[in-house]
Formats: sequence, structure tokens, C-alpha cells
Amino acid sequence: MPHVTAPATTTSPGPGPDPGPATAPGTVDTHCPYCSLQCGMGLRPAPGAEGGVEVVERAAFPVNRGALCGKGRTAPAVLSSRVRLTEPLVRRPDTGRLEPATWEEALDRVAEGLAGAARAHGRDAVGVFGGGGLTNEKAYALGKFARVVLGTSQIDYNGRFCMSSAAAAHNKAFGLDRGLPFPLADVARTGCVILVGSNLAETMPPALRYLTELKEAGGKLIVVDPRRTRTAEQADLHLAPRPGTDLALALGLLHLVVAEGRVDEEFVARRTTGWPEARAAAMAHWPEMVERITGVPVPELREAVRLFCDAENSMVLTARGPEQQSKGTDTVGAWINLCLATGRAGRPLSGYGCLTGQGNGQGGREHGQKADQLPGYRKLDDPAARAHVAAVWGIDPDALPGPGRSAYELLDALGGDIRALLLMGSNPVVSAPRAAHIEARLRSLDFMAVADVVLSETAALADVVVPVTQWAEETGTTTNLEGRVVLRRAAVPPPPGVRSDLEVLGALAARLGWEKGFPADPEEVFDELRRASAGGVADYSGITYRRIAEEDGVFWPCPEEWEGAGRERAGRDEANGSGRKGPGPEGAGRNAADGSGRKEPGPEGAGRDEWGGAGRDEADGSGPHPGTPRLFLDRFATDDGRARFAAVTHRPAAEEPDADYPLYLTTGRVLSQYQSGAQTRRVEELNRAAPGPFVQLHPLLAERLGAAEGDALAVVSRRGRAVAPARISRDIRPDTVFMPFHWAGEGRANALTNPALDPVSRMPEFKVCAVRVERAEPGGDLR
Repeated sequence: MPHVTAPATTTSPGPGPDPGPATAPGTVDTHCPYCSLQCGMGLRPAPGAEGGVEVVERAAFPVNRGALCGKGRTAPAVLSSRVRLTEPLVRRPDTGRLEPATWEEALDRVAEGLAGAARAHGRDAVGVFGGGGLTNEKAYALGKFARVVLGTSQIDYNGRFCMSSAAAAHNKAFGLDRGLPFPLADVARTGCVILVGSNLAETMPPALRYLTELKEAGGKLIVVDPRRTRTAEQADLHLAPRPGTDLALALGLLHLVVAEGRVDEEFVARRTTGWPEARAAAMAHWPEMVERITGVPVPELREAVRLFCDAENSMVLTARGPEQQSKGTDTVGAWINLCLATGRAGRPLSGYGCLTGQGNGQGGREHGQKADQLPGYRKLDDPAARAHVAAVWGIDPDALPGPGRSAYELLDALGGDIRALLLMGSNPVVSAPRAAHIEARLRSLDFMAVADVVLSETAALADVVVPVTQWAEETGTTTNLEGRVVLRRAAVPPPPGVRSDLEVLGALAARLGWEKGFPADPEEVFDELRRASAGGVADYSGITYRRIAEEDGVFWPCPEEWEGAGRERAGRDEANGSGRKGPGPEGAGRNAADGSGRKEPGPEGAGRDEWGGAGRDEADGSGPHPGTPRLFLDRFATDDGRARFAAVTHRPAAEEPDADYPLYLTTGRVLSQYQSGAQTRRVEELNRAAPGPFVQLHPLLAERLGAAEGDALAVVSRRGRAVAPARISRDIRPDTVFMPFHWAGEGRANALTNPALDPVSRMPEFKVCAVRVERAEPGGDLR
């Protein structure tokens, strides 16, 4: 893909210490099991420690440079047999309880439960639900199992709830979806960052250093968030819009860019399409109108434009705030428009990026567990993609099912069209929107099997639960938010009676008539994934376990062969995997940036080798493809190499406050818990730091309610009710309340949230709904 991306070089992708020696002898280099940073860490035996190992610093890994948050540091605690599953459980008809069983009985029950539903109701009566924490190997095998063994189209995963709106906007604008199109280290080297809807000081603390280094170098930070979070406290400018108005805010900023003559007309003409329509849409959102919609004063809008445009290089980074909305795709598209209009894309140290959430949220959406997708980020309805993957799998392309339901729609269909469910690595009883309704749908199934590390709230409802290995007990790859494929390594054996997810899938496949094709060895699975992804958008074919270990990760796309010296890959366009060449203007082989065939220099005349392009022998194309830390420097991954503007206009949230529900609710994470809390709520140190849910509200609202700190408050929406203690703070808007979503029980925040879906990404509107708040009981105190 020589014109779409800039390959890696022999130089470091960013500042940081020299790699130096590996961690100490006897220590296994691996990665944290939690967020998308996939921080490097070492594990060494510690017989007296919980889990049998202790975490040690791995300073040479470039993403976190040894730094870890409390979750990563305490991750071995979940390895303890005291808090995790160590034997299969089967629900006994006579008692209705989950009780220990042998593996043979458990697997037989699962195979019969899935096969029985298919016999009685058809193959699409069986659903599969995966997770963004599964390794690439597991996600790949799960998608293959669903489509080959079960023959069902009904598969999706919880990553749909995280990055799907950004992914959809990325694909529309750039023709390719990778969370960050540049290494995270580039963030510290740009001139201005607009951070939209991310509290990374709490959600991925080791990444905060990049913003700190940005500011120390004279760069500016703008944070967009309804709350004054720990991250917003670091900002040079904090914009606090009403929840659900991020789209209007982005359009208002673009309006000012146009009105103030700050459009990079040369870049727009040379490297984009769709500007007239996008410009007209933005001009309908004049500053005073945007202030009325968002609550952000016009002077702050103007200051944001000044800071962003006066910097030589700038970035926009979004997270769940603007994405988890029923208009999330359009909202992200509007922020991308801001980058394109100002020429802050397709060049070093500038661009749009998404801060992916889950540990393998990036890889999990690339290799086949999404409803509409095949490995390599291929589309399931593309005949060429179906033929390629079917050939790798040894089946007829016509045997592959078509696209299925998205995550919420799949869960909502449980007990109706879908009668049996296989669930791996997810806890929708806590994490799904309208969670009480989803819990009822799960209970209505004829059969459910869960493979998990712990007995989560969802696993407790299953007919069969099988215990599986964890991050430190297995080897496998994940792909972090940069598109860097990293290798987790087994450091300790699992407890007796625990098997890997790959072993489980292989054993079920054998019981269902597929004796071969589902190996338990992760490297063997990865080698097949490489072949299946070859030529696709997310091409891993040139990545091996050995390379990952030697290079501290490899950035995709990384084809097995490359075109660095005019050596072509059988005419296949690696930008879109379509089987045809993707020429830029005036024909193939020319630089789509301007049709001249010349390369663009880095900032301040930096040599091209620093940004990708001269770090290997391009004279003869010898050696493996080096991987691609930076995308789009020469062309975008669209058919014509140009980025696409999105002509979008603001619209309200699916549910706005009214007389009965006069407040906004927004939800999010806290520092010491993670996602549904299934793992972190089992770590004593983390529970001491974050023992339970709370309702954050402004003092003016607390005064109207007559509520004091710690009083029990009931938050009520059209879908449910949650009760938690009051946490009174001036760091939130008076018209908004906030709840973290990590807990089940009466403080379950997702009992309130709205499942209204984005029409493109099918993302539910987690981040905004209408609620009322009332005292739960006179004098109630939950401190």
C-alpha cells in the first residue's frame, strides 16, 4: 500500500528511552489485560503474592515506558483461585442452581444446547456474543466458529458499544479505520490537541504523560467535556457543552474557521472531496446559535479556533463522549471535517484519532466477530472477500451466512428469534443499555453458555459456565489503540480444571462435526489469521510472533510482501481489499497527494525517513514490510486517494429533558474500576479506592433537592431506576448528573441509559438521556 500509508523506518516512532536490555532474567515480558494502551509490563514468579506473580516495570516498551495505573499493577490479583472460576458449572434441573460438573458433561451440554436450538428453529436461532477483550486469535476463531460450525449470521460483540461510531466515520472519511493513524508519541510533539469526550487521566492514566509533554513543549490542550474532570483540569481551554451537543460544537468551530479565512484551500482542493456540501452545512451553524445549543460562550469558541489553527500542527482526538450517541457517526465526521478543512490530516503530527477503549477493541473489530465483517476488516457482503476467506477456511463461499444484527439488536432479540446464546468475554447485564430489559431477555433464552474468567452477573444466569484462562496464563496477540500488534505471553500455568477459549471452541467444533480447523495453539491460529487477512484493509500477513517480540509490536497494515520498489501484489488494492488496483489521480504508482510522484517532507524540513519511507532498501524491496506507524501521509485509503468530508447538521439527542425528566444523565468510568467491573470489583485495593456507584451533581441541584453529601439519591429515567449516594461537586453542569457504570445491583447506571441507535454504526446512546433525581428515602445516607 505504498501510497496510502507511510511504512515504518529504522528510527523510533517518537521520543522515549533507548530500548536497553530486556526485563530481568526470570521475568516474562507481557502486556496489561485492561485498556487499549496495552501497557508493557513484566511478570516474575512471586510464590507469596496473590496469583503467584508480581508486576515489574518494563521501561523499554514505548507506549507506557514502564508506567502503570493501579489496575495494571494489581492485575495479578484476579489470577487467584479465590476470586475466579476453576471448574465448569452446569445448572441442575432439579435444583435450578449452577453446580460443579466435569468438562465432558459441560461441553456436551453446550454442544447439544446450540445444536438443539438450530434443529428446532434454524441456524439463526443461535447467537454468539464476543468481547473486545478477547485476543486476536480468540476473536478470529470465534467468528470462524459462528459462521462455519454454527452457520449463523447472529454474531456481534461488546466493542459495538465502544468504538463503532468512530470506526464508521473513519471508514467514510478515510477508507480505513484504525484508532490512531499515528503513534501515541506523536501527540506530545504536535502543537495543539482538541480532546473530545475523554477523561484519559482516569481511563488510561499512563497516556496523560503525552499531554503533559505536549504542554511542556509549548503546545496547547483543549478539552471538551460536560464535566471538569481530572483531564479537563490540565487544559488550557475547557469547553463544557450540554450532553449531546458535540455535533453542534464541531460545526460551530468549522463555521468560524471558514468565516475567519482559516481554511487550507490548497489542501482541500488537492486531497479531499465533498467540501462545498460540508461547508454549506457548517455555515448554517453560526456562533450565537451554537452557543444557545451547547451553552459554550462564543468567545470560547473563537479561542478554540485560534489555538487550533495558530499551531503549526494540530490533532483532534475523540473518545466515548461524542461517539456513544445516536448521532455519533455524524459527530465524529464533523470533528474530522475540522481537521480536513484546516489541512490538519494526512501529514506528520496532525490528524484525527480515536482513543479506543477496550484492551483489544481495535483488533477485536478487525477479524470477524462483528456482525458484518470477515477477517482483515473485510466486508461480509463483498463477494471477493467471501471467496478469499472461504478459501482459507476450506468451504464454499455460498456457505457463509450474510450480515447479522448489531450488538444491541442481537441482545434485544434473545428469547424471540434467537433461542440459544454462546457468550465469551462480556457482561451485558451490567454493560448493555436498558440493562434490566437485556437481563430479562437473557433470562428468556432456552439455553445460554458462557465462557469467562469469573462468575459475572451474566454468567450467573447461564445454563453452562466454563472457566477459561486469563492474560497471564496464555499467549496471544492484541492490537492497541495505535494499531500496534503486541504479544501477550504466558507467565504462569492456569489452575487445574481451567482451559483456554481456543480449547473450548475446538472441543465444541469437534462435537458439532468439525474435527479439524480449530487448533488450540494460538500461534497456529495467528498464522491462519495472517492468511485470512492478507490483502485486506487490516493486513497482518507480514506479522509474526517473532517479529512482534523483536520489534516491541508491529503496526498494521503489514503485508507479507510490499511494493516499496515497484513490486506489485498481483494487482490487489491493499487499501480496500477489492481485488483491483486503487490508482491515484493520473494512474497507479503516482503520489495521490498531488499526482507528481514526489514525497512530502516532515515538519520543519524533517527528513522523510523520520516519518516513514526511507528506513529500508527501497531500491530492490528486500526484506519484510516494516509495518505502518503512520497512515495517509501520501494518500488516503479511498478509491481515489482523497479524504471525504461529511455534510452533517446538528440534531437533538434521541431523548431531551422535559417536565417529567428535566435533567441530563451522562455516564462514564472512574480511575480504579474497569468496564462492567467483572474483574476489578474482585480486587480489594481497587474496591477500597472505588467502592461503589455514586451520583455526581452540582451544588445548585443538590440545594433544590435538599440533598447533602452521601444522601441516597434515586435517578429515574423512562427505562429504570438507580440508587446511589450523592457526590456534590462544582465540576459538573447544574443541568447534568453523572454516574459511573461499573456496578450491578441498585446502582446499575445502565438500567437508565437509552438504546436509541446511530443509524450507521448502530451505537446506542449511552452518553445522554433524560432523567429526574429525587431523594431515595428521607435521611437516607449511603456513605
